[in-house]
Amino acid sequence: MLATHAFPAPAAHASAAAYRQMGVSSGVGGATPHQLVLMLLDGFDDALVQAAGALQTRATAVKCKAIERALRIVDEGLKASLNLAEGGTLAAQLRELYGYVSVRLLHANLHNDAAAIAECRRLMRPLRDAWAAIAPQVHAQPWGRR
Repeated sequence: MLATHAFPAPAAHASAAAYRQMGVSSGVGGATPHQLVLMLLDGFDDALVQAAGALQTRATAVKCKAIERALRIVDEGLKASLNLAEGGTLAAQLRELYGYVSVRLLHANLHNDAAAIAECRRLMRPLRDAWAAIAPQVHAQPWGRR
């Protein structure tokens, strides 16, 4: 149910386009909408792991690039894929979460705030884990297969 209302199939095309724009095309072409969102969530986490490591080693350019990638994933991929008309309360709550995460990432970048990066990972990880957990149910549905 989650996949059909918060991220309907047409919105998944926006996720795929955003993911391709970020230079990650492996697996995108044959991915289901559900898999595309999972790829975005994994890419977000990877970017923040990289940003946190760069912050520790004072690699400012790497930190900025990694946080920029995470922001693009949230804004151009996850947030842009939401269908507020069909997604109801869930889509609205996800939009709020993504907005908050974006603000915290901007703060983390401007202030070299490792705690803000960790907070964003903590906030998004349950979403990623829940999204991965529903994969068998999504792929069992006719609309969940490609």
